[in-house]
Amino acid sequence: MQKAHRMQKLSAAIFNEMEVQKQQVEQRGVEVINLGVGSPDQPPAPHIIAAMHRALDRPDYYCYPLEGRLELRRALAAWYKRRFGVDLDPVSEVLVLMGSQDGLAHISTAYVNPGEVALVPDPGYPIYFASILLAGGEIYPMPLLDRNNFLPDLGAIPGEVARRAKLMWINYPNNPVAAVADGHFFAGVVDFAREYGILVCHDVAYCELAFDGYKPASFLETPGARAVGIEFYSLSKTYNMAGCRIGFAVGNADVLAALHQVKSNIDYGVFRVVQEAGLAALEGPQDCVRQNAETYQRRRDVLVDGLAGLGWEMPRPGASMFLWAPLPPGFNSAREFALGLLSQTGVLVIPGTAFGQQGEGYVRIALVRDEDTLREVVRRAGTFLASRG
Repeated sequence: MQKAHRMQKLSAAIFNEMEVQKQQVEQRGVEVINLGVGSPDQPPAPHIIAAMHRALDRPDYYCYPLEGRLELRRALAAWYKRRFGVDLDPVSEVLVLMGSQDGLAHISTAYVNPGEVALVPDPGYPIYFASILLAGGEIYPMPLLDRNNFLPDLGAIPGEVARRAKLMWINYPNNPVAAVADGHFFAGVVDFAREYGILVCHDVAYCELAFDGYKPASFLETPGARAVGIEFYSLSKTYNMAGCRIGFAVGNADVLAALHQVKSNIDYGVFRVVQEAGLAALEGPQDCVRQNAETYQRRRDVLVDGLAGLGWEMPRPGASMFLWAPLPPGFNSAREFALGLLSQTGVLVIPGTAFGQQGEGYVRIALVRDEDTLREVVRRAGTFLASRG
């Protein structure tokens, strides 16, 4: 049986290639240090785990949950007010998701018709591309370039493309390029979206992994943003709850209603035990959030400083759980560099080309191992670079 044509456009080729290489390295008896997938390596705080333990004993929590509990939506609205100064109606402007990727994947189904254009960052998180392709839309890549601080140049988008565009993805703090954006940029996005009638979808999953006193903003803080867009937030990174699969879409009530309509035909909601964990996370002590960010900041510094000592210079990001590292001198192909590093040292990083054409010349490094392990990464990288020097 032949797969649908849309499947031909979906690709995980580089990720699959890295996994095959990883298995081969492990078969040689080498311990692989996997800095590829951005999955937190630390557990949730004890009070979050305790909330799940208590909830497991509730016999009424094993039926279909259908919708997010109002108490949880109120907690998220209160969190947004404290964190960003943004007022949200918990009834109409907060939607509970099975992780933010759930919403990222399905919003295009609600808004993009076959042949319609979506503006997608390049490099970008792969679900942005996949979401549009699965809806039958056409992708117009917005290059994220170092000379533009990895912000899309909206003025470079041709008018005829903008007039056909239905949706725009933005993501700050960014995955994979670890860039940040300010209110001036968001204001320009709002003006652009108003002019061309574009739905803006902002992914703010990494807003609490910020360093050196930096506080990322919400797109919804920008005047007029709610009229043109929504925002996706996840508890995965903030509270180390990646496996629990809980997130939110917030903002424009009409857009959220459309997304909810799609999801009501697909799933039955988030397990209530996980909703209790989310409630505990949002309403409980927040020291764990600060400590989590401090952990990633120390890891960032270990790698950036250690690799700089080898002559491999890279920016020190202000937020996210990634380094977007230009290739060391003497290397031109991100794929060949990543495969060579893995094969010779057992250190796994992701070639930038996994995230789009503009990722050539970079690798993404996830800060998902402890500091001692990252020092071992520096040591192994040193042997690799020396062998090529």
